Amino acid sequence: MKKHLTISVFVNAGLWLSVASISAQDAATNGLVGKEFERNISVKLNYLLYLPEDYDQQDSWPLLLFLHGAGERGSNLDLVKMHGPPKLIAAGKSFPFIVVAPQCAAGRWWEAYELAALLDEIEEKYNVDKQRIYVTGLSMGGFGTWSLAAHQPQRFAAIAPICGGGEPITTRLYNHLPTWVFHGDKDEVVPLSRSENMVQALKRAGGKVKFTIYEGVGHDSWSETYTNEELYQWFLEHKNGR
Repeated sequence: MKKHLTISVFVNAGLWLSVASISAQDAATNGLVGKEFERNISVKLNYLLYLPEDYDQQDSWPLLLFLHGAGERGSNLDLVKMHGPPKLIAAGKSFPFIVVAPQCAAGRWWEAYELAALLDEIEEKYNVDKQRIYVTGLSMGGFGTWSLAAHQPQRFAAIAPICGGGEPITTRLYNHLPTWVFHGDKDEVVPLSRSENMVQALKRAGGKVKFTIYEGVGHDSWSETYTNEELYQWFLEHKNGR
């Protein structure tokens, strides 16, 4: 039976921020004093979880992380079902993935360390194939996809950012990562150039990248993308070396 769960999770992620520690003999030089900083950071995210209908019949499953756009932020998880895989699942579509769709709080932006903590939690609790973890997102979620790839470049098998953007210099960190980028050429919310800059930088870094530009499409390059079965087949073709 298909499972479509809504879960609120509080993750004591055990993430630590630190600055350089300087030995005692070097502690005071020209008025500079070496210090050490440690703090435990807690992460709290609401998310939608989908398990394939035959989940118990396999030892491990690929995982697809979906990141929504700015319009779906808040505390109502029904908003996350407006687009992408959650929308399709709510309408009855089956996927050969564990699908995780977190919700970003109102007024905030996707934070890579929070998403990484959520993935840690999912990997601990569910039968995840760690060699087949994929990330996709639209608009703000497209930006989040690029950011998460830079944050943990060895964790993922492939990414598909849709009408997003990022820091081109970071592409050298994940030039090994198969990437499929989507954007509408009439997008006035997130200009096509934001994706073009990332694609060009990734190619210069020797990356593997596909780029689909929808002619005449504005800020909705995700509807056609997420109903295209080729995207999901493409994901499943890729594994990483974990």
